[in-house]
Amino acid sequence: MTSFLKFIALIIAFTTTSGERPTLFHANSISTAFNAASLTSSWGQHSSHHRTIRTTRNISARASSLASSSSDSPLIGKQICTYKTVTIRPSGMNAGDAPRQAVSVEDLTPEIKSFLSQSGMKEGVIHVISRHTTTAITINERESRLARDVEEFFLRLCPPDERSSSHKKVPGVRYLHNDIDQRPDGVEEAERCRENGWNVDDAGELQKWRDQEPINAHSHLISMILGSSECIPVVDGEMVIGQWQSVLLVDLDGPRTRSVGLQLMGFK
Repeated sequence: MTSFLKFIALIIAFTTTSGERPTLFHANSISTAFNAASLTSSWGQHSSHHRTIRTTRNISARASSLASSSSDSPLIGKQICTYKTVTIRPSGMNAGDAPRQAVSVEDLTPEIKSFLSQSGMKEGVIHVISRHTTTAITINERESRLARDVEEFFLRLCPPDERSSSHKKVPGVRYLHNDIDQRPDGVEEAERCRENGWNVDDAGELQKWRDQEPINAHSHLISMILGSSECIPVVDGEMVIGQWQSVLLVDLDGPRTRSVGLQLMGFK
């Protein structure tokens, strides 16, 4: 029960209207939600109904009391919310190497542990997000032969276009995204190019943009399958991951220098 109350207090402390905390819900809203939930769960169970409501009210009252205490409470500590962008250089990348649509797996765990240790956060969550459309974030074992299995498996699932620079391109495979001569496709996509610094209204600039676009639809598709972010609990200053688990960046269109966003939210 104590752990449960800590969790409720954590939510309310971030959502109460007191002090400088963000205003999302008030503690009374939490109490109302608890009562509504208990009424639903005990519907048709008259013998336990009053006991359920009484217990819920006790929890709600204690949680509301915790929410009204200062953010330096001995129970939940001082609030922390901080963000950092880290740069990842692939281990197999040499200076001057051009991207060749290689698949690689990089271990982010040391970077995350260092950031967490420096922050002093004891309880909370850490969010990890890729800042690219051809990379992915996942949690699994960091092992070199498994990394090669990852490449083999996903390139069989989504083989590279026959027009790509990948040494594993497959004859007869074509993706619409790789029809570079037909892009940007429409007003909205042209505007997105302009927003990213490419004046596609100029014929010469348009050709430059097309020339630098890689034939990499398969990389985008694999990224969508794996996902671009992970959220990891932090307890007693440590990430809650298994003995053989690591937080991994999977580069699907490399080798390239990449960036990953890290955000800590919780209490010191």
